[in-house]
Parts: sequence; C-alpha cells; structure tokens
Amino acid sequence: MSRIHDALKKAEQERGLQRPASPADLPPVATLIPGGATPVPADSSLAAFRPATVSEVPTLETLSRVKVTAWKPDPNAIVAFHGHEKPGTEEFLSLRSKLYQSRDSGPLRKVLVTSAVPQEGKTYVAANLTHSIVRQTERRALLIDADLRWSRLHTVLGTHLSPGLTEYLKGEADEISILQRGSLENLYFIPGGSPAPNASELISNGRFKLLLDRLTPLFDWVIIDSPPNVAMSDASLMAEFCDGVLVVVSAGKTPFDVAQKSREQLKKFRMLGVVLNRVDPQHAGGHYYYGYYRGADKKGKKKGS
Repeated sequence: MSRIHDALKKAEQERGLQRPASPADLPPVATLIPGGATPVPADSSLAAFRPATVSEVPTLETLSRVKVTAWKPDPNAIVAFHGHEKPGTEEFLSLRSKLYQSRDSGPLRKVLVTSAVPQEGKTYVAANLTHSIVRQTERRALLIDADLRWSRLHTVLGTHLSPGLTEYLKGEADEISILQRGSLENLYFIPGGSPAPNASELISNGRFKLLLDRLTPLFDWVIIDSPPNVAMSDASLMAEFCDGVLVVVSAGKTPFDVAQKSREQLKKFRMLGVVLNRVDPQHAGGHYYYGYYRGADKKGKKKGS
C-alpha cells in the first residue's frame, strides 16, 4: 500500500496538480460544518485605554466587575444567537460534545483554533464553538482573538477592537481592562487590539503565558483564535501554552499537501482533530454525517486519542 500511495503522489506531482483535501484524507475529525463562512474584515478603529499598573490576581469577583457593553453580532457569522438557529447549529453542538469527550484522555481547557492558510473559517469556528459552550447552564468561556496581524473576531461579535491582546502583551493594559462582556451571560472576550507586525516577538515575551495562567482558572473553556500556521510561526508558539489544537480545513478548497504540511508542523502538540468547514449540505447531513462521525470515533480509539 505504501508503494501505491507513493506512486500516486509522484504522478500527482508530475501533473502539477494540488488536490483539495477531502474527508478521506483527514486525521480523526472533530466535526463537519455545512455552509461555513469567513467573517468580514476587521475595521481599524481603536478605543482609548488606560495604561496598566500592577494588577491583582483576577478572581470571579473581579470578573463580575467587567462592564457589560452592547454588542451587535454579525447575523451572518453567528449560527445561533438570541434563540435564532441557522444551519450549522447542531454541528457546533456536536463539536462541543466531542471536546468534552476528549477530556477523558487528559486535561483540556485551553483550545487553540487554527488553519493552514487564510480564509478557511477558523474565526467563524472559534466564535460559534464558544457560543455553543455558553449555551450550557453555568458554563463560562473566554474567547481570545490572538490573530494579531489581522484581528476579526470583534467584527463578528460587533464590539470594539482595543484595548486588546496587543496592548496587554506590550504591557500597556492589564487582564481586566482588556476583557469584554456582552449580553450573552458567561461569554467573555479579549479582542486582538491594535495590529502587531511583530506578533511573534510579542507572543514570545512571556506575557501570553502569564495571561493564560492568570485567567484560565476562572473559565470552563478558553478558546483561542490564532493565525494560520503554515506561513507564520504564531500558532505554534501559542500551542506551547494550550492543551490541544483544532485545525480548520475548507472543504474542496484547501490543497491536500498544504493540509498535510499544517498537520506536520503541529504534530508535537495534542491534535484534537479537524473541523471540515463549508461542507456541501447534502453531504453534511443525515446518514453521511453521522456515519462519518462514528468512523472517526473508532479510528480515534485505536490511536488512543
């Protein structure tokens, strides 16, 4: 079988083709998202912020002091908000369940969401996964926009960009001053902040780890939207401080070799699975969807994941 696979790959390369990734090519799958979308680009508005001083260790009581502001979520980017559910809602609930099941094989609270290349829908997945978590009673979740080069999560939630993670990493703001809350109970958000062309240096300066160490104990889940991992090192740097990684792949678009390279670069981390985004609805529902999920479960058990 190995010789056949090698021969096929060689023939493909000689033809100069890049085959889009398909479900059969992927590692154990987290879920399939039909009709997934990519959020609209970020705006460049910055909000005034107060420089940080030495801050107290955050507690649940200090979390309660985070001011609730009026968010205006993008209705095209959130599949379930204020009781209105759209296609994809059930898939995100299934993804949530898979994450809880993954806790059986080890501690899991900080989840990094990345993709191989831009425009695969990782921000869409991170936002909707977090929303599905806080729909549960008394489940508190923190959503962090760590794509410092192109922050977009604030446009999905309909809130402001700064102060955010960039300001914290520069030492210009503390944890509480960058936290936001909207009308949805138990959902907290840290925006990306001002664009950071030196993102890798900021992530490596020790403050990103400090942020997670201080805030993670206050939440059931911390979901981190990171940059694509093939072209930039940011995601791999952040994965060092997380418990697991979800990779988002765009169905029929992401080249097979690129998806494989993404997985290879993240192989030393705990790979939770792949989210196949923008699946054709006729292939994502009913018998095909659930049958494929069961196959992924059996494969995962064999590997001890």
